Amino acid sequence: MKLIRSIYIFCGIVMSVHGRTSELPEERELTTNCSNMSLRKVPTDLTPTTTTLDLSYNLLFQLQHSDFHSFSKLKILILCHNRIQELDIKTFEFNKELQYLDVSYNRLKTVTWYSLASLRQLDLSFNDFDSMPISEETGNMSHLEILGLSAAKIRKSDFQKIAHLHLNTVFLGLRTLSHYEEGSLPILNTTKLHIVLPINTNFWDLLRDGIKTSKILEMTNLDGKSQFASHETQQNLILENAKTSILLLNKVDLPWDDLFLILQFVWHTSVEYFQIQHVIFGGKVYLDHNSFDYSNTVMRTINLEHVHFRVFNIPQERVYLLFTKMAIDNLTILDAQMPHMLFPTYPTRFQYLNFASNIFTDDVFRKPVQLPHLKTLILKDNKLETLSLVSCFVRNTSLEHLDLSQNLLQYENDEKCLWPETLITMNLSFNKLADSVFRCLPRNIQMLDLNNNNIHTVPKEIIHLTSLQELNLAFNFLTDLPGCSHFRRLSVLNIEMNLILSPSVDFFQSCQEVKTLNAGGNPFRCTCELRDFIQLEKYSEGMMVGWSDPYICEYPLDLKGTQLKDVHLSELSCNIALLIVIIVIIMLVLGMAVALCCLRFDLPWYLRMLGQWARTWYRVRKTTQGQLKRNIQFHVFISFCEHDSAWVKHELIPNLEKEDGSVLICFHEGNSDPGKSITEDIINCMEKSSKSIFVLSPNFVQSEWCHYELYFGHHHLFHKGSDDIILILLEPIPLYCIPTRYPALKALMEKKAYLEWPKDRRKCCLFWANLRAAIHVNLLETREVCELQTFTELNEGSRGSAISLIKTDCL
Repeated sequence: MKLIRSIYIFCGIVMSVHGRTSELPEERELTTNCSNMSLRKVPTDLTPTTTTLDLSYNLLFQLQHSDFHSFSKLKILILCHNRIQELDIKTFEFNKELQYLDVSYNRLKTVTWYSLASLRQLDLSFNDFDSMPISEETGNMSHLEILGLSAAKIRKSDFQKIAHLHLNTVFLGLRTLSHYEEGSLPILNTTKLHIVLPINTNFWDLLRDGIKTSKILEMTNLDGKSQFASHETQQNLILENAKTSILLLNKVDLPWDDLFLILQFVWHTSVEYFQIQHVIFGGKVYLDHNSFDYSNTVMRTINLEHVHFRVFNIPQERVYLLFTKMAIDNLTILDAQMPHMLFPTYPTRFQYLNFASNIFTDDVFRKPVQLPHLKTLILKDNKLETLSLVSCFVRNTSLEHLDLSQNLLQYENDEKCLWPETLITMNLSFNKLADSVFRCLPRNIQMLDLNNNNIHTVPKEIIHLTSLQELNLAFNFLTDLPGCSHFRRLSVLNIEMNLILSPSVDFFQSCQEVKTLNAGGNPFRCTCELRDFIQLEKYSEGMMVGWSDPYICEYPLDLKGTQLKDVHLSELSCNIALLIVIIVIIMLVLGMAVALCCLRFDLPWYLRMLGQWARTWYRVRKTTQGQLKRNIQFHVFISFCEHDSAWVKHELIPNLEKEDGSVLICFHEGNSDPGKSITEDIINCMEKSSKSIFVLSPNFVQSEWCHYELYFGHHHLFHKGSDDIILILLEPIPLYCIPTRYPALKALMEKKAYLEWPKDRRKCCLFWANLRAAIHVNLLETREVCELQTFTELNEGSRGSAISLIKTDCL
């Protein structure tokens, strides 16, 4: 299939472009619209490639042979509603592709024929021909399908020239009809015959012959006086020669008795489908159902639509029973303003009844009727009020489809509903039904329309509608999506234009079979409660009807007007249980990581050392100048037991002195005074040192002298500053191993105010850094004194940085 692009031109101006499908090769179709422009002649500046030319509603009165020569691609030419008086078909001899020619509603009186082989539709209706404009050339148009004609006189000889053509439609648009030769119409060979009669024309002969002409007969403008011959003669004639199975009468304005005669006449023909539209009748009713012959018919369907009465006092029994006593399958009386309908007391064969757009009230259901074969009943747009009465009216039928829309229906809980088991489709839209309607529904219902009612919720205490597949609750007052616990087979749900903020969990759990959901136009609250609803379209693409324009957030205000597809609600922010699980998992992972670090890298030791280093620098920064002006000669005094002397001499002292020799360490051996006791030497060394280092170990705890030194340092020096003592834990000392007579040491150990010597050599760098930071004090004012004493001691044979070490026998 190729695409033909059509460009619409308004007398040479491009208007629009559209595409259509065709089996022709790809080409351009050009439509030129020059209608209603008061043109008196065909424009000469039109595009030669034009395929459709509209010159309707102008003032053209004559066509020249040269007007259309240049349009070699012309297919459609519209010349209706002009003033053309003569038509020469040869004017279009160069338009080899012309298929549609409309010259209706002109003033044509003569036509000069020329055979156009491609022409399929020719309309010459509503012109001023005296006789039918048909010639031998017309019969040569073998492709002609639709032919519109007009004439004041209709004769057999005119139609005989085209009797061999198999036409689809013949349209007789008559402005006047002065003569009709009986038997003319049946000569035509057409599937459909449509006759538009002028006003006040005798239609009986045309109706009779038309029924013998085509399968489909349509007649418009039936009025005037009937001139009908003997009933029996016409009946016999029609039964022998009738062809029409579908009869359509439009714009009928007749007295009731004439309409009665038409019904009786058609009843005995081959017509199976009879439709009368736009009927106006009046006059007194003399003929009724008692005068009607219901025998010998093939009629199956009668439609009366848009019926108006000129009289108001109509004997209902005569009119209503005329139709309801007919042995037909389908009866429609639409828009007839009927307040009531009567049925015979015996069973009828109706399968389809349509009484829409009348003024029926509940009184129509007061009397029982026998409609055992009824399958479809349409009572929309009436004045019905009680739903339970309708159920009782149809309970003994075979009803399958019921339309009660656009009424005033209500239902009270105490009313009893008795629907037939066969009912599967109900339309209850545009009524006044409330929540209680769900207690008055047929059990086997499959399709239910309840849109535009007063429903606020679907009650939980209702019967199980196990067969329900489609439910329409649009334009109600629902605040939540209904669950499907009572509608297990529901597959189509329409709840648009309600008051739904967010769907309940019950909907997602119970409505697993729903494949189509229309929920647009609701004031959605875009919070976590709506997350599952938004995800529904993503996981089942195409389920949401109209997604996503009518699905808009109403709340909260910061999201108002946002389409649901643009709202992002993460699973983590909406699922509290998941959030807790993730937090717990993260904490467990972090805990395991910390535990692993502690085991692998001895992280607590590093943390303690870093803490010590931080506290030391903090204390140093807070040290006042008055504290630094004491009479000190050494940076540090070291107290240790004999058992730990190797570590002190080979690890501690070399690392304190290894950089620039600026750390002055007090040694007892080099600075002891022979005239003083050991106790006085210890006190003197501690007095002359800025800091005191105690190397703690289990051996240190057992030493009386070591404990004495620690005690003295704790009580004698702490009054000068609590930062003067530095404890180094060389080996772990359990608290229970510390004798109770040494409360000071135990108190310090409990506070963990010490530097711990690491067993891992890789950690020693941090240990020495913390130790140097602990003993770093600004001694600029006493630097010269320390250097002088150091120089004196060097002369006595000491090492480069006058060191005096006190050793205490811990044994």
